[in-house]
Amino acid sequence: MSPDRTVQVLFSAPDVFYDSFFPVLTAALAEAQLPTVIRREMDPAEVDYLVFAPNDLITDFSGFVRARAALSIWAGVDRVLRNPTLTLPLARMVDPGQREGMVEYVVAHVLRHHVGMDRYILSSSGWNQVAPRLARQRRVAVLGLGELGGACARALSSLNFDVHGWSRRPKTLDGVTCHAGAEGLEAVLAGTAIVVCLLPTTPQTENLLNAETLARLAPGAVVINPGRGAVIDDAALIAALDDGHLGHATLDTFRIEPLPEDHPFRAHPKVTVSPHVASLVRAETAARVIAENICRGEAGQPFLHLVSRRDGY
Repeated sequence: MSPDRTVQVLFSAPDVFYDSFFPVLTAALAEAQLPTVIRREMDPAEVDYLVFAPNDLITDFSGFVRARAALSIWAGVDRVLRNPTLTLPLARMVDPGQREGMVEYVVAHVLRHHVGMDRYILSSSGWNQVAPRLARQRRVAVLGLGELGGACARALSSLNFDVHGWSRRPKTLDGVTCHAGAEGLEAVLAGTAIVVCLLPTTPQTENLLNAETLARLAPGAVVINPGRGAVIDDAALIAALDDGHLGHATLDTFRIEPLPEDHPFRAHPKVTVSPHVASLVRAETAARVIAENICRGEAGQPFLHLVSRRDGY
């Protein structure tokens, strides 16, 4: 590190993020004994590190000639990855609190559909006792075995679900039957009762769940998507719900956000909509990840969680 200089950090994000991050990020950097100034406005030429939420506040990154890295406070970076002016090393957020939140969201909704809780919650009368399958009799597929997907797959496996995972490249996870590539996708979807989608948006994953791939799922299957909206073909999903092949879809991310009030998902009886809350950033844990990367940059060490422009995540 360079204790003889003050590190200049530009924090570019909406008020809600700045208000929650500023005190904990300041404390984390002070704990690291790194003299730092954090501002919301700064001459780009004087910025050492750009901490930002991908949005429209900054669209031209060419002025950050001194900056050592752009550090996103979000896990998804598809909104800025194709910006030709962003040539800085780009790190996405991999946050322990975010990972825990995603696991809790996914497990909650998988169990909801596995146990069939809607049958009782939405029923106003009757005494229809139906024993659900045990977890070990229910096949669950997790598409995307990165930081979040891998954690969710392991959590579901620990509950005795028959968990199958898919990724573009081969991976190994204890308790999870892993598949990869085009043939692996066909295998992981075939006969699956619940599919959890935690893939990033890339040219290879856009509309991955379409009429053809959705048809491979078991009749009455459930789709849970807390990953990225563009991975699902909206029209194909609605068609599969309407014709009865799919039993339900729980969706937390969408192509357009906020989801328009007149979007067909909002009124569909077989769709649950949540407002992109599956894994909100937690400032108290995410700030430490940002501070660690700034310290690494000052020490000349490799940054954590660098994004591959080639892979798109």
